[in-house]
Amino acid sequence: MNLGISPKSRVSRLFRSPSFRALAALALVIAIGCVFNAEGTFFRWHTHRDMLRHISVFGILACGMTLVIITSGIDLAVGSVLGLSAVLFSLFSLQLGWPAWLAVPTCLTAGAACGLTSGGLIARFKIQPFIATLAMMVFARGLAKWVSGGRKISTAVQLADGSFEYREAPGVFRILGSKLFGGNIAVVTLIFLACALVCYVLLARLRLGRQLFAIGGNEEAARLSGVPVSAAKLLAYGLCGLLSAAAGICHAVQEQQGDPEAGAGYELTAIAIVVIGGTSMLGGKGGMGLTLNGAMAIGYLEKILSLNAVGEATRLMLTGLIIVGAVLFQKHRK
Repeated sequence: MNLGISPKSRVSRLFRSPSFRALAALALVIAIGCVFNAEGTFFRWHTHRDMLRHISVFGILACGMTLVIITSGIDLAVGSVLGLSAVLFSLFSLQLGWPAWLAVPTCLTAGAACGLTSGGLIARFKIQPFIATLAMMVFARGLAKWVSGGRKISTAVQLADGSFEYREAPGVFRILGSKLFGGNIAVVTLIFLACALVCYVLLARLRLGRQLFAIGGNEEAARLSGVPVSAAKLLAYGLCGLLSAAAGICHAVQEQQGDPEAGAGYELTAIAIVVIGGTSMLGGKGGMGLTLNGAMAIGYLEKILSLNAVGEATRLMLTGLIIVGAVLFQKHRK
């Protein structure tokens, strides 16, 4: 008597697997690129290289968003924290002349503080994640505008007499903005992969990761099992803020300036990456491998639309439809 799983059941499980669905979404996007290849541009290496560099900032945001969504939460403030960090890093490095060893940790600390504040409101005062992070989104954006005076922070420094002095970008900008391996891989891309690796280890190998999954699966059961729910949530949002600050530093390096409006709407793309990857919006299920797949899928989709001269308005509408479709597909498969 064969008590094993039938081939039909194995196939059914395969198709229901989040990993399979994430890979299928990526394969579909690449297939679309092969068809709408913009006269062969899609098949050239520089297209894929530029896609990786472009999606890296969004990917770093998505790493932090994954940690939060696994707990059945959400962080709408990641784009504003990115903008604040970009402004602070540009101000410290470009205009005040701070060394990298001081400017980088200060910006990361500011981002982590924003995340910890949101996490504290959620874990300690039981405010809904949507409301708490919405408040932080508005506050961080206002703080970025206040710090910058509503202007972009660049190498042009205004002197007391009203004239401008143009300064050379410091070495940290040149290092983080450079490309390695014959100009094929951007340093920002390597930072994204390093962030993804750290988050993977946290989720798959450390106790905190198991606690985050438990909270997302059933918060009350996790609490009764001895999981420090408040502390785990606080750490999840704190790490999300820290990663948002890292993305802000990378964004400032790419743009060679700190714009207080930077990151507006980036939370939408970060959420889309996580959801398309297969991490459940209900919490308790997901992983960094899925988020990497989602980042590649969104990156290629945006690149294909750009190559075919599709306008920004259409791109935003498509992103919104994709998020809804991905959530409905997850719900259908449960």
